[in-house]
Amino acid sequence: MGDSKLFVDTFTITGINSQKYDRVSRLTGNSESQEVFLTLDVNSELFPCVVGDRYHLVLASTLSLDGSKDDQKGWRDLARQEKTLADDFMYVCHGKVYRFEEAESDNIKVYVSFGGLLLYIEGSYKRLSQLRIDYVYLLIKRP
Repeated sequence: MGDSKLFVDTFTITGINSQKYDRVSRLTGNSESQEVFLTLDVNSELFPCVVGDRYHLVLASTLSLDGSKDDQKGWRDLARQEKTLADDFMYVCHGKVYRFEEAESDNIKVYVSFGGLLLYIEGSYKRLSQLRIDYVYLLIKRP
């Protein structure tokens, strides 16, 4: 058991591209510290955004509040009264970290797929070092 949060930061949306698909928007944004850049595809019907919006993003290894592994139990299998990390967030996806690349200086690029909706994060190795090629949950809420 331990902390399930692998990455936590607050981002400001700097661009939105909704031209390619009907219900998908590709968001670009920078962290408040300007150390991390991301591109994220979201379902725009479930999570409508405008440029300038701020949001809190978490990548977690499990939804369990105590950090214990899911043990192949999906979110639908949880008892209704059981509290999870997802209860505090507006938009939740499950996906897989599938690729890493080196970037300039000590930065790395991380690629995650959530059933075709993609996340690309670029930042310092120190900030992103907890991420591995594994399944993760994406959780987003407005601060």
